[in-house]
Amino acid sequence: MTAVFLDTGYVIALEAADDQHHDAAVRHWRSFTTQLPPLVTTSYVFDEVVTFFNSRNQHAKATEIGNRLLRSQTVQLVHVDEDLFYDAWRYFTQHADKSYSLTDCVSFIVMERLGVRTALAFDQHFVQAGFEKLP
Repeated sequence: MTAVFLDTGYVIALEAADDQHHDAAVRHWRSFTTQLPPLVTTSYVFDEVVTFFNSRNQHAKATEIGNRLLRSQTVQLVHVDEDLFYDAWRYFTQHADKSYSLTDCVSFIVMERLGVRTALAFDQHFVQAGFEKLP
């Protein structure tokens, strides 16, 4: 089965009942009931997710989600090393016409390197960068 990239906004939408995309994320996640595809994410996405919940006084939830991601047999966590950081920085500087975050650029580089074409995301930047997004 082809790997799919797991983006920050999708994880937050799954876990935060008050997120505008919560219902769509939960419905979509349930569509994987037969078999979850291999998931890829980055240490930057991990950081954004746990920081999001912790900054909203939900430390226990941040820890729970972080531990689930770290222990998952389905999620490949790509750590941002120096080479990846500088490749993403170059991508960022070359796209002044877009409002990509550096985390977006790291995600795009990882997806390109691993041949991942689809992201679980609500962020239109993935489409702008030439990828498919679900839901």
